[in-house]
Amino acid sequence: MTAEAILVHLGLGSNLGDRKKFLNMACNHLRSEALREFRASSIYESEPLLKMPQPKYFNMVVSGLTVLSPQELLKKCQQIEISSGRIRRERWGSREIDIDILSYGSRGINNDDLVIPHPEIENRSFVLMPMLELSPEWLHPETGITIKELWENWLLKHEGQDPLPVNTSDKSS
Repeated sequence: MTAEAILVHLGLGSNLGDRKKFLNMACNHLRSEALREFRASSIYESEPLLKMPQPKYFNMVVSGLTVLSPQELLKKCQQIEISSGRIRRERWGSREIDIDILSYGSRGINNDDLVIPHPEIENRSFVLMPMLELSPEWLHPETGITIKELWENWLLKHEGQDPLPVNTSDKSS
């Protein structure tokens, strides 16, 4: 019996070195090792969280079908981070590549090493914008709120306070 394929969304970010190269390497690994029917958003450039003194990030969201369990997908994402050049320095520090599991079908998971949906989706414009672009029909599995409503709520909360991520799809890094 084969496992059922589940639609997942992953957030990718990079703010060290050749940011587009790191994102592309991670996408290639995810496409070949973890996800079928792979889709990717545009790449967005954003300021670091909490106005930390770091270089700007390139962020994107990818989606696809996986037969990996949530724990297997987490392990695969961590392996891809390492093989793509990530060096773990400090929590919320600069990084070559970061891969976060944003959603896993309509499941909610909350244990010591994995929380799905990602608990900060609604607070991160650099996740909301590409996720809205990629999956405008997505519903938060716990609240039932659409990605469009989450984005509109973010805009209301942060209007004039935080700069919006910039779509870099027609720019070079």
